[in-house]
Parts: sequence; C-alpha cells; structure tokens
Amino acid sequence: MTAEIAGLDARFALAKSMAEEAGQLAYDYFLKRETLVIETKRDAHDVVSIADRNVETLIRDKIAAAFPDDGVLGEEHGLLDGTSGFTWVLDPIDGTTPFVNGMPNWCVSIAVVYAEKPVIGVIHSPCHQEIYAAATGRGATLNGKPLRLDGTRTIRNAVTGLGANDQVKPGEMGAIVERLLSNGGNFMRNGSGALMIAYVAAGRLVGYYEPYMHAWDCLGGYCLVTEAGGWTLPFPARGEALTHWAPVLAAAPSAVDDLLKVAQLDRAAA
Repeated sequence: MTAEIAGLDARFALAKSMAEEAGQLAYDYFLKRETLVIETKRDAHDVVSIADRNVETLIRDKIAAAFPDDGVLGEEHGLLDGTSGFTWVLDPIDGTTPFVNGMPNWCVSIAVVYAEKPVIGVIHSPCHQEIYAAATGRGATLNGKPLRLDGTRTIRNAVTGLGANDQVKPGEMGAIVERLLSNGGNFMRNGSGALMIAYVAAGRLVGYYEPYMHAWDCLGGYCLVTEAGGWTLPFPARGEALTHWAPVLAAAPSAVDDLLKVAQLDRAAA
C-alpha cells in the first residue's frame, strides 16, 4: 500500500484549478495567434511566444502564493529550488508548433514531483475540452471519468505514439520506425508529447516513445499512465538531473516488452 503523502490533496486541487485557468488563458491566445510574435529556440521547429511565457507566469504566481516553499521547474523560466520536498514541473503550452499554426494538438501540462517520482499529473487540452488528472493513490480521470488500461491492447492491435526533436538523428528515428513497423505496429505523431502520453493513459494509444525528452514534457503524463495501470520508464528526477534530457517510454502493460525492443532499452536496467 502506498504511504500517504501529506499535502498531496491540496496540491492536487490547486493543479486542477490552475490547469483549467491556464488552459483558458492559452486558448485566448490561440484564438488571436496571428498577433503573436514567434521566436525560435534551438531550431526552426522549436518555437516560443508570449503566450508560453505568460501562461507559465500565471501558474508560477499561484504556486508561490499557495506553497511558497515548493520548487518549480518550467520550460520557459527554468528551475527555482524549494525546501518542502515538492517540485512543480510545468509546460505552459506543450505543442507550441501546432499552437502557432492553428492546430488543436497542444496542451497545458502540470506535474508535481515528490521523492523523485511524479505524484500529480494534470493535462488540459483546451481545444478538445479535456482535462486529464491523476495523483498517487487517487487514480486517473478524463473529465472526471476513471481511466483504466485494457490489458489486451498491444502494438499489433493498437497505435503507438512516437516523438522526435533536433536531438534525434534522422537515421536513429528511421530505425525506430522500421523496428515498430517490422513488429506489426503502427504509429502517429501529433506534435505534443505530453498530450500523446495522456492518450496512453486514456487507452487511445498503446504506448509512447521518444528518445530524448524533458521532464516538463513527460512527467504529468507519467503520473496519469501509472495511475491508469500502465508502465513508465523511470525519469531522472534528483536535483539538476530533472533539467536534463532523458528517454521517455510510457505504455499499457501488454505493450511494454515490445516497445522496449523497439526502443532498444532494457527493462532490468530501467
């Protein structure tokens, strides 16, 4: 039985309310996206706007007011260390490229890490009017409906999500796709890793793999998948390690071994 975490429910309630408010702010920017000044970061596909920064600031301000001793890591404003043992991990708009191009595949992702594990995950997809929410020992829900993964779904009778970025060499990604297809699988990519991991929790995808990913892209979804009965590849969450790239794999139980082979990862090493 999982030990009770003091303060978890209060933070879970805040995460859900913030995700809803932040999602509405992001959606307001989405409706006037033609007026936004778009900047690039590492490459032409890695973009940011004032919407990303202001949504993250909104969330940070509310955390600071409610839990000033908590740490916060966000994609746009970096890491602020805390002393409570809780660290919030934020992606104000995951899927900024779809966002600025008028596509609905983006979301607000909020996670809380405690004892090096994600214990809260809330993902709001405003264009789809969907809020995914999970906390350790509380289960996972989509718009309040409980989520539980189907043990009969495999890579051969369901779809796998794949992600890539400028850290992944084209040949490496091609080999991953080839291994998946050779083993009877199929795949999709919608431009938001956080949203696709939420889809794993909802049973829409049987798994998601990306060779290099940041904590703010995956940890909200990781909590959702775990609480829905799935498996996740451990993500380094101690101190500065939380700010570094790492491979990410989330899957329904019946797809784990196949996807580890596709990713060429070892379950024992994980």
